[in-house]
Amino acid sequence: MIPRPDALNSVLRVFRVHPIAALLGPRQCGKTTLARMIAEREPCTYFDLESPVDIRRLSSPMRTLEGLSGLVIIDEIQRQPTLFELLRVLVDRPRNPVRFLLLGSASPHLVKGVSESLAGRIGFVDLSGFDLREVGADHQNHLWVRGGFPRSFLASDDSASMTWREEFIRTFLERDIPQLGITIPAETLRRFWTMIAHYHGQVWNAADFARSLGAAENTARRHLDILVGAYMVRILPPWFENISKRQVKAPKIYIRDSGILHTLLQLRTLADVQGHPKLGASWEGFALEQILSSLELRDARFWATHAGAELALLVMIAGKRYGFEFKYGDAPARTRSMLVAVQDLKLERLWVIYPGEQEYALHDRIVVIPISSLSHLRERIYKTRT
Repeated sequence: MIPRPDALNSVLRVFRVHPIAALLGPRQCGKTTLARMIAEREPCTYFDLESPVDIRRLSSPMRTLEGLSGLVIIDEIQRQPTLFELLRVLVDRPRNPVRFLLLGSASPHLVKGVSESLAGRIGFVDLSGFDLREVGADHQNHLWVRGGFPRSFLASDDSASMTWREEFIRTFLERDIPQLGITIPAETLRRFWTMIAHYHGQVWNAADFARSLGAAENTARRHLDILVGAYMVRILPPWFENISKRQVKAPKIYIRDSGILHTLLQLRTLADVQGHPKLGASWEGFALEQILSSLELRDARFWATHAGAELALLVMIAGKRYGFEFKYGDAPARTRSMLVAVQDLKLERLWVIYPGEQEYALHDRIVVIPISSLSHLRERIYKTRT
């Protein structure tokens, strides 16, 4: 079992503030395993809403839950959204002795009413698959090719990993999506998902997708919202401000897990990935997810102008702007686009992430660093502020 101390601590931090913590992420990303790690620390009552026995236990939820104390874990909470109102009543009782850990594989945007029902009582922790902090920098190519889903990453070989991901995609489309009350044919949504893989790292254009699907633009947007809400796709919004340049105002789209991206593109091995036209985009998406995981950020943007200047990732930390570029090469060089981004956006620092081993400066505010150094990036960013 691979330890996940950062995710564990994130849940414990939520419990210091709120009586309810929601651990959200895609299916099979390790939520249940992490919940059981938390349960080992104290007395716990566990409900799995995929289990017929537990569903019957919660057929009269008030009678079942109101007498409990300690930690109560409810897995696959999106299957019974009517519980949210009940939980609000339970945690609002004076001297209430219970805390709830809710596990869900659909975001609050798909589970209607969670934010409204539990506002002020719940904190959210997003969990993805394994990241570099957890598996170690020695396994970065392994993680990049197979992705972070535990069973994919830990498979006996690349072929077994690919087989697991193909079955995961099929199950997600044929079982999980219909269980959310969404009635889109599995083949239609898979075709749309594959199209996104080919657009991975590019600006979203609803009209292009609608034409390819033979559908309306609103249909394409709805398909995108479904995959975003189920943690399969990331929308990266643009940053734009009042400067004397025309800026891109449409978002970029990424497949969040690199292993799923490679499966949709039918890339089985590192050699397959390195020989594919989407090599650079695949590396960008992989490194971007590692950055967001390392910095524990939810709000991130990209920036681009119609004249060609671009910044792959822009984040705000303690009121200061930091930029990131991602280059799959042996020795990334300084570009005019980097200099424009530093000047126009007034960046505190621009980090260029690459798969090599040496760190070196390109400018007083532009530094190339290996992706293996990301585990210490948070401390380094805060150090630049002092």
